[in-house]
Amino acid sequence: MRTALVIAPQWIGDAVMTQPLLGLLAQRGERIDVAALPWVAPVYRAMPEVAQVIDLPFAHGRLDWTARRELGRAWRGRYTTAYVLPNSIKSALLPWFAGIPRRVGYHGEGRWLLLNRRLPSPPGRPPMVPFYAQLAEERDVDLSQLRPRLQIDAARIDDAIRAAGLLGRGRYRVFAPGAEYGPSKCWPAEHYLALARRLHAVDGLPVALLGSGKEAALIDRMAADSGGACIPLAGRTSLDAAMAIIAGAHAVVSNDSGLMHVAAAFDRPQVAVFGSTSPHHTPPLNPAARVLWLKDELKLDCAPCFERTCRLGHYRCLTEVTPARVESALGEVEAAAAAWIPA
Repeated sequence: MRTALVIAPQWIGDAVMTQPLLGLLAQRGERIDVAALPWVAPVYRAMPEVAQVIDLPFAHGRLDWTARRELGRAWRGRYTTAYVLPNSIKSALLPWFAGIPRRVGYHGEGRWLLLNRRLPSPPGRPPMVPFYAQLAEERDVDLSQLRPRLQIDAARIDDAIRAAGLLGRGRYRVFAPGAEYGPSKCWPAEHYLALARRLHAVDGLPVALLGSGKEAALIDRMAADSGGACIPLAGRTSLDAAMAIIAGAHAVVSNDSGLMHVAAAFDRPQVAVFGSTSPHHTPPLNPAARVLWLKDELKLDCAPCFERTCRLGHYRCLTEVTPARVESALGEVEAAAAAWIPA
């Protein structure tokens, strides 16, 4: 059996979007270990194709040359192929130190020595699922039809729901109002609040507010102002638990974020609000998803800018997506999904 080491990307959304690649590798008989930073490792534990997840001990943004060399040398003789998914030089060091015979990745930052099977880096910002899946070099597969899928045991989902103080699967919605990238991806908090109050008044389902510890203060304020509609969970749940809570949700509303891709990979009815980024680049690949992006409607020549903050200062791509519009879209996907997605 061929044994493969996959060097994972560092962001949650990117990690989710690599699953179709791992599926292709598993289908042709490769045993897959994934080396991932701790904050994305839970994503790979929800992929049945992965035999082992190795938590990398490196700090974000640091080269850690000595530690990478020592770890790589400890892996010598273990793997026949490495797939290096990030485009950085440092991400290709581990397979090189490990002496893995076949080291595959995009040309990236000029990795002539570190990789010996280099695909040309595509121009612009291509759709990310085919971008990763292309590394499998399966020429008979239509990469445009692939979409990520994650799996978590029902018992783990129920345990996470219970620990969060929620009532049960399908008896709450999830909002993910944050985005690690910056405010140009964040639908306004007051819009999320208006939507939460309205939905709660209609059917009584609570809204679980998920996010990272960095977003806990914002989410706590939102919950305090929600009139009992929201349950704040940011900073109170691990990524494993947050993924399980999303898997059991009635529906999800989010920005373009890692949790958006998690919801899509669990087939949850969802509405995704896009601002500075593009749904052509990182769409939620989910038949039960609806994307709201006002570039064409508002004739926003500045979009997508892919900037962390709005250089024009108006954030119209986000502020003009009204709560009523998101409520309407959410109602449509919930109604359409009810017939075929189990609660």
